[in-house]
Amino acid sequence: MDNSTNDSNTVSVDSDTPDYDFSIGAVLSEAWEKTSGLKGSFWAAGAIFFVAVLILGAVLGGGSAFLAGQGNAGGGVLMGLLVQLVIMAVMYPFMAGIVMLGIERSVDLPLSYKSVFGYFSYALPLLGVAVLMSVLVAIGFILLIIPGIYLSLAYIFAVPLVVEKNLGIWDAMESSRKAVTRHWFKLFFLFLIMGILGMISAIPFGIGLIWTYPMMVVMMGIMYRDIFGVDTVESSLQE
Repeated sequence: MDNSTNDSNTVSVDSDTPDYDFSIGAVLSEAWEKTSGLKGSFWAAGAIFFVAVLILGAVLGGGSAFLAGQGNAGGGVLMGLLVQLVIMAVMYPFMAGIVMLGIERSVDLPLSYKSVFGYFSYALPLLGVAVLMSVLVAIGFILLIIPGIYLSLAYIFAVPLVVEKNLGIWDAMESSRKAVTRHWFKLFFLFLIMGILGMISAIPFGIGLIWTYPMMVVMMGIMYRDIFGVDTVESSLQE
């Protein structure tokens, strides 16, 4: 009887969706403990990327302004869309690298700010994820707002699933959505509390963000680790 009960429980769980649970307090506590090992790499990478985006935006924005100044309104709009796509194509691999820093910190792997720039080979699938997520979330907000709020959180792990599990665009989005849906409200309150902590930390001239931004990244890494596992660690253990 016991064996049959266990088998039925196993079958009832979607094989494509991880079964997990977590304590909000425990996740926040672990994230705070691991923040000290991430701040240097996080802010060094962020500074380099900030300068790169400023330069890229200035160059591409100048081209768009030039077309508009020549009276080519259609070309100016097209160039503006192209600028947005190029910036997204640069930003999302970097965002993936930042999230991977949090994932690597969650499993105590060595960190380097240089590793953040190692995911540009995924630029096209990450751009596809970015565009598709933006469209679906926008449609969700148009449809009475609640679907948009749901999808905004549901797709939060799609980016690391592309680079860490090498999933395709739709597979990454659906894997994230199905996993998050299991504990959507719990995850919502986890990110809400972290957001409140971030706002409070920003009050004294933003000084507290030096800690809370990396803490949020580690928190995401911890949740990713606990939901999906980390292939780098699993492969090293098998060796």
